[in-house]
Amino acid sequence: MPSISRDVLSDQIEDHLLQAILDGRYPPGSRIVETRVARELGVSQTPVREALRDLEALGVVEITSFRGASVRRPGKAELLEAYGVRAELEALAARLALAHISDAVLDELQVLIDEMREAAAAGDRHTEALVDGRFHARLVTATGNHTLERVWRYLLPVARTYITLAAPGVDAIAAADLHRPILDALRLRDPELAAASIRRHFEVAGATFEATFADGFSISGGSASPARDAATGRPGGASPAMEPMTDLIATGSRESA
Repeated sequence: MPSISRDVLSDQIEDHLLQAILDGRYPPGSRIVETRVARELGVSQTPVREALRDLEALGVVEITSFRGASVRRPGKAELLEAYGVRAELEALAARLALAHISDAVLDELQVLIDEMREAAAAGDRHTEALVDGRFHARLVTATGNHTLERVWRYLLPVARTYITLAAPGVDAIAAADLHRPILDALRLRDPELAAASIRRHFEVAGATFEATFADGFSISGGSASPARDAATGRPGGASPAMEPMTDLIATGSRESA
């Protein structure tokens, strides 16, 4: 981790730890050791402790008497709720951004879609995940609304980063193409169409998540398990790998969203 000056405030350490969680350096269930963080950042334990308490209040970490701080594992219902909230936040972001969004920003978003498709074609889900996050972040930052950006950013560990479900048979290129209607609506400068496209994007992702992991959703040992077959009691499919830094890569036609 990069060094941080000794006079850093606890909110800066909070931001640093949150980014580490978003990057997957602290996966779900992992411990965040105060003394280790303080040593790595070159600060005392006090601001680290304060930062962890703030993250606990946000629901990002949990602190227990004997284990200390660890990254929370959200339940399925919480993840589904977060998809809906994030859809509304980004729909608002589209409306706000269109008041002053430049062609240069729209071109940036196009480049990010192209990079997602290239990564998907190469079978590089990790890179596709990273670029996906950059696409949504750029839309939010284009609003210039720091309050919206802050609220959106703190939702990410629940909505996006804690767990990635690469379901069997997923079409990664289709996942990248789910972003095209959003950009098309932005280029038309149509705020209602842009908002509807964003809602559809998360609707497809949430529906795929709910269908694939219908009843037996769990997170254990670094993997997510789908619902079990009612007759055999066995998993309905191979357990997909868990990776950080992405939305659920949803199946669906390339015209969806």
